[in-house]
Amino acid sequence: MQRLLIGLDIDGTIVHEDDSLAPRVLDAVRAVVDAGHIVVLATGRSQATTESTAVRLGIEPSHLVAANGALVLERHGEAYEAVHVETFDPSQALRTIAQGLPTGSFMVEDPTGHRRYTNGMVDWNLDDGEMVPFEALLEKPALRVVVMSPDHDVDEFLEIVESMGLHKVSYAIGYSSWLDIAPDGVNKATGLEIVGEKLGIPRDRMVVVGDGRNDIDMFRWVVEGGGRAVAMGQAPDEVKDAASDVTGSVEEDGLALVLEGLLVPA
Repeated sequence: MQRLLIGLDIDGTIVHEDDSLAPRVLDAVRAVVDAGHIVVLATGRSQATTESTAVRLGIEPSHLVAANGALVLERHGEAYEAVHVETFDPSQALRTIAQGLPTGSFMVEDPTGHRRYTNGMVDWNLDDGEMVPFEALLEKPALRVVVMSPDHDVDEFLEIVESMGLHKVSYAIGYSSWLDIAPDGVNKATGLEIVGEKLGIPRDRMVVVGDGRNDIDMFRWVVEGGGRAVAMGQAPDEVKDAASDVTGSVEEDGLALVLEGLLVPA
C-alpha cells in the first residue's frame, strides 16, 4: 500500500454546520489512519479548536495546519508545538476594510491564540477573548484576522471585498458574509507543503478534501503536483472548479465516501 497524506478541512467537511460529527465519517477517518495513511487537519480554525477536533476523531496526527496555513504544529509526546508561524501587521488591511464595511465587526488572533474582537462578533469561539475598541486591533502582529458583515449577503460582500484592492495579505471569503485574512502568500497549501517536506511525501501522494474558498489554493497546489483534490457537494462552484473530483455534501457523508474509496484495492 502506498502511504498517502490526507489533508482534511474541518467545517463543512468533517463536521456539520452545528459542529456535529457523523458516525460514518468518524469511522472512515479512523479506518484510513489504521490502514497507515497520514491524516492532517488543514483548517482556518485556531490551534485549540483544531486540536480538539483531532481528539473528537480519536486520532493523534503528527502534524496540524491551523489558521489557514499561518500555523503549522507538530506533535511531541502528548502536546503540539508550533514549528512554523507566520504573522503580519494587520493595521493597513483593517483600516481599508473598515472604510468599505463601516458596520463590520472584527477579530484579530495572535500567535498565542489570544483573540481580541470588536462588538458584534457572533458565531465564533471567543473563550478567553477580549472585546476591545477597533484601534486596539492595530497594535500587535496578527496570525489571522476575521471580518464579519451580517448587513450584506455573500454576493454583495464579495463585490465589496474584491473592490478594496487589498495588498500584501491573503484572504478567503466564507459562505456567510465573513472574511478570513492571512499573511501574504500564506494559505493551506503553504502549510501542507511544510508538512509534506517534513514527512517526505510528495504532492502526487496527497489527497485533500474541503468545501470553502480557503481551500482553493490547496486544491490547485495538490492538483498541479499530480495529487487529488476533492470538493464537498455543497461547495461553491469556484471551489469545485479548482478540484479534481466532487463528492457528496456534508449531509450525505461525502468525506466518508472519499475515505472509504481509498481503502478499496485498486
